[in-house]
Amino acid sequence: MRHDPHLTAAAGHLARFDALGALRLIGMREDAEALALRGVAMAQLGEDRAAQKLLGRAERGLSRGDPMRARVLAARGEVALASRDLRLAGRLLETAEAALGDDRVNRTFVRLLGIRLLLLLGRVEEAGGLVALDVRGAPPKLRAHAELLRANIAAQGLRVLEAEAAIARARTAARSAALPLLSAQVERVATDISAPVARLVRDGTIALATLADVASLARGAELVIDACRHELRLRGTAVSLATRPVLFALAQALGEAAPLAQSRALLIERTFGARRTTDSLRARLRVEIGRLRRALAPLGPAIDSTPEGFALHGARVVVVLAPGDGEASLVLALLRGGEAWSSSALASASGLGKRAVQRVLAELKHTGKIDSHGAGRNRRWVARPPDGFATILLLNTRPTRAKSFS
Repeated sequence: MRHDPHLTAAAGHLARFDALGALRLIGMREDAEALALRGVAMAQLGEDRAAQKLLGRAERGLSRGDPMRARVLAARGEVALASRDLRLAGRLLETAEAALGDDRVNRTFVRLLGIRLLLLLGRVEEAGGLVALDVRGAPPKLRAHAELLRANIAAQGLRVLEAEAAIARARTAARSAALPLLSAQVERVATDISAPVARLVRDGTIALATLADVASLARGAELVIDACRHELRLRGTAVSLATRPVLFALAQALGEAAPLAQSRALLIERTFGARRTTDSLRARLRVEIGRLRRALAPLGPAIDSTPEGFALHGARVVVVLAPGDGEASLVLALLRGGEAWSSSALASASGLGKRAVQRVLAELKHTGKIDSHGAGRNRRWVARPPDGFATILLLNTRPTRAKSFS
């Protein structure tokens, strides 16, 4: 940036997240450098569309060899990520990283944004490979963000102690940065990691479970019926039913009743959505029970027929792990990231259909868990403060339609 006292002072305001202070200095200027700072200010105020337009104008006003142009591309990528335009974010971040060359600090910033993008795309393993990025010597703000990403990835892998250690390092870096908003973000992530993330159903009783509780299940001898990942686990062996929803619905219903039998009528209602039991549905239930028996074979437990229905046996304890917010948990978790989402972006990131997302949004708004602003294509959804459950994304492995930026 060329030496200009107003530009320098505005950049200082933005570094402290004082967008209005920056706009008071350069809000009427039209030169490329000022347009870039105005774009960042609008992004900090949550006006992503206006920010993207201003940053685009700044980019066009800068020559290809100007170092500031690469930083503008990075800012555009961050705004696209915040507004959940994941494809645009991927393209911009890839271009920005290549253009930044030897600018180590901003290349690190772009790579951290790329890791966030991978997490939104559900590519946790790939993000985990990149999060080992060396941030020694980087500004404390970047170190804090890197540690938050490490905490998120460790939590999704149920490595709770590793996640807590990353949170502690993030706190230290945030204090060094002297940015209250950053410290608040660290505390929100810490709260998510320590708060209940799911319900445990065991012997007919329901209890809330933290990540540490869930991690302990992996070391026990219980048969775990995991409704977050749609899989069954016992003593280190896992059977995925993610692509077989009927079988998983059966397994979950049987697990909730274990060690007692579950009635045929309830199994038919839970599995097929039918409130009346007919001979054809009873026959279909027998077929699906046979398929579930074969799926359970690697784990050992079996399914017995009883006069009332069917019972799951052969496991010392059966535990059902279920999301705290039911079917809406994934959408609510995305919204609890703290940023505004469009319904189409929620559908893309969650892997749910647009109609399903719209139905869930209507339910969540009716129950007072989310709010919206704008109308039509400009409508954006935000979460209200959480009411006891942390983000289920810490447990959930989810499909996505959004393509990567690679």
